[in-house]
Amino acid sequence: MPPRQKNQNPSGLGRAIINKKFKDAKERQESGLYTTEVDSTTRLKSVTQERDLDEFLNTAQLAGTEFTAERRNVKIIQSPAGSTHNPHLLTDQEEESTLKKHQLNKERLRVPRRPPWTKAITTSQLDRQEKDAFLEWRRGLAQLQEEDKFLLTPFERNIEVWRQLWRVLERSHLVVQIVDARNPLRFRCEDLESYVKDVEGAEGEAGTGRDKRKTLLLINKADLLTATQRRIWADYFDGQGIQYAFFSAANAAALQQARRDAIAQAEEEQLQDEASLSDSDGPDTPSDSVSDDDFAEESVPESLSHSESETEDEHQYVLTEEDSPDGKDPRTKVLSVLELEDLFVTAAPDLSIFAGPSGEPPTKLVVGLVGYPNVGKSSTINALLGEKKVSVSSTPGKTKHFQTIHLSPAIVLCDCPGLVFPQFATTKAALVCDGVLPIDQMREYSGPVALVAKRIPKEVLEATYGLTIKFKGVEEGGDGKITAEDFLIAYAIARGFMRSGQGNPDEARAARYVLKDYVNGKLLFCHPPPSTPEQSFNQRTHELSLLRVTGKKRAPVTRVGKGADTFVPANPSPILVAQGQGLKSQALDQDFLLSQFESISTSIFTRYLS
Repeated sequence: MPPRQKNQNPSGLGRAIINKKFKDAKERQESGLYTTEVDSTTRLKSVTQERDLDEFLNTAQLAGTEFTAERRNVKIIQSPAGSTHNPHLLTDQEEESTLKKHQLNKERLRVPRRPPWTKAITTSQLDRQEKDAFLEWRRGLAQLQEEDKFLLTPFERNIEVWRQLWRVLERSHLVVQIVDARNPLRFRCEDLESYVKDVEGAEGEAGTGRDKRKTLLLINKADLLTATQRRIWADYFDGQGIQYAFFSAANAAALQQARRDAIAQAEEEQLQDEASLSDSDGPDTPSDSVSDDDFAEESVPESLSHSESETEDEHQYVLTEEDSPDGKDPRTKVLSVLELEDLFVTAAPDLSIFAGPSGEPPTKLVVGLVGYPNVGKSSTINALLGEKKVSVSSTPGKTKHFQTIHLSPAIVLCDCPGLVFPQFATTKAALVCDGVLPIDQMREYSGPVALVAKRIPKEVLEATYGLTIKFKGVEEGGDGKITAEDFLIAYAIARGFMRSGQGNPDEARAARYVLKDYVNGKLLFCHPPPSTPEQSFNQRTHELSLLRVTGKKRAPVTRVGKGADTFVPANPSPILVAQGQGLKSQALDQDFLLSQFESISTSIFTRYLS
């Protein structure tokens, strides 16, 4: 019998299990709760959506007491036979009624406040007060959802993330709320502006005076709006008394990258010229010697002008928009990085009112940046700095802690983690289209895609993707509008997205691609201010979208084999003059016109022979 080898792991699996049991027992004894596991690494994890069991356990841990679960009713959605309306969307009357209810109850939507505190309070007392206030805030929102049946955004449920917001507001002198220009009111939290005024003193301590800080609404991605749309929004914000500014972090970053590329190209050309001069024979003449300053003055502007000319040729419609009367309005100007820095200084309050116990005012202006995930907050900071120093992500919780960044000797930026504030919503489909709910985790896709098909005209959808969407006309029992199923089937066939088995179009996969294009701005739709029609507000936007994709090749309307000729003419029926809405009507009209054409040709030929 061979000798027994020495065990490489003397502790063994049994010892590991025993250690784990002792560790769990110690944690339960320290926390006093037996409902959840205590993990210090996940304290700052952003939580915007919870299952019923997770919400129950987290509430129990937050309150320090035990709760009993309650079964909830299941809502079964039924769509009447023959109805073309998507059951996951509201009708026009239901949406109007819901928006009125939202307006009447908007005062009940509040941001969780930090309880009043003084320096004499202990850490444990403050922690208990903060948890009690946060639990009361959660109960108020739960009442809106359960009793009043309001649909809310998946707001942040982790108190540790809200504590980061509290610290940012207490440190800042000017609070900048960044919103998406395509839907500013969705991403603007009105109660946050009220909370900023309630924060007291230089550090937030109770009894040191309120209404010292100011707010600024920064409308990012303003390059997606036309000049007329920016003017309409400017009129609305002026009427509401809101301090605002238009900015585009993408344009600023592209301009900075173009400048860096031009400088790098100029330096490369300079090195090549120096190498060629060193290889040449003969003494240097005064005309051959060129200084570095002269080269930089000559080469860099030339490269910049070349890149600017290419930009002008590529985006000529932008120049026509900016040259219009609305584009020349100073209120609608999309600010540059330097202009935005100057606006921070002019919009901020006087720093002398933030004097500390010694009586000396702060030497630097602290600008707090707050906003939803995916509105371009980190991209705005990177554009201000001129280089990437803050990680960019559309996922809530990418920025774990607030960060202080020195922008200049006089300005300090305070970046807050991305927060989803509690807001009213009409449907979950609208939240998906706004980018609030993650697209990859959605289970129901017909509602969001139906909303996209409702907002984007059929001509724009077909031109953008090169599709020919089949739909039912009025004479065929339809309403003359494309449905989510019509659009997704055409898209899936054109892209070759098929399910395994029978080879049916994969509509779920097609929906994810379409919705991501909508959120990223490829399918552009901009929400107007209240009382402004959506169709007239986006008319120019749809016209520009058609101009960008003029002459794009059409995709096949049926599944084709590999290597097949997939060319589809832009107008498949040149003889057809008056087309019906449905496919059957179009085929009937085409057959009728062809028969008439043949009869006329036969009669002419007969007369010619006679």
